[in-house]
Amino acid sequence: MKPTIALFIADPKCSVQSGNGIIKALGKHYNFKLFSKNEVEDGFFNNVDLVALPGGFGDANSFSNLFKFNGNAIQNYVNSGGRYLGICMGAYWASHLYLNLLKDIKAVQYIKRPNTDTKRPHAKNISITWKDKPMNMFWYDGCALVGNGKKEIIATYANGDPMAIIQNRIGLIGCHPESEQFWYDGYSWMKNKYHNGTHHKILLEFVNELMEK
Repeated sequence: MKPTIALFIADPKCSVQSGNGIIKALGKHYNFKLFSKNEVEDGFFNNVDLVALPGGFGDANSFSNLFKFNGNAIQNYVNSGGRYLGICMGAYWASHLYLNLLKDIKAVQYIKRPNTDTKRPHAKNISITWKDKPMNMFWYDGCALVGNGKKEIIATYANGDPMAIIQNRIGLIGCHPESEQFWYDGYSWMKNKYHNGTHHKILLEFVNELMEK
């Protein structure tokens, strides 16, 4: 039986596009059940192997609105040994200002970090290193995952800041390995930059590794 992922969708804050990309990357190996800002029923997370929050556009005010009913349920699930996947916005929301799932690590804007290779938040095919392999990956104002907390660093930005980490059963990614070709085609400077599905394989490997925790 395939493991089950509870995928949070609240477009555009946790976007349909990012959620669909996650399903496309993982769907052959994982089942999905969707939930949103409406309160989930008792026991919703009982048969779930991982909770996933995708990327999108959000802030402190939208967090309070979207997670008024299910924020505590997600926290209780993770604190009781459940797994969490956060991509871009979902990674920000794992940090101390929001769901507070991390220990001694903060998710902060990469553009505000020292020695970054970009100071603008718009979409780009940014330089990263994933498991010692240099590459470029779709990025849109993603976070760096900084702090002295114990973590496994999976990928870094050009300045050396962690871009993807696993801490205990929490996996966070600042970029968008779930990105699809139309994401790139929507920007003139990104045409012909699509990864042809290789980043979907990277995301699958990341989640498989997280599932072993």
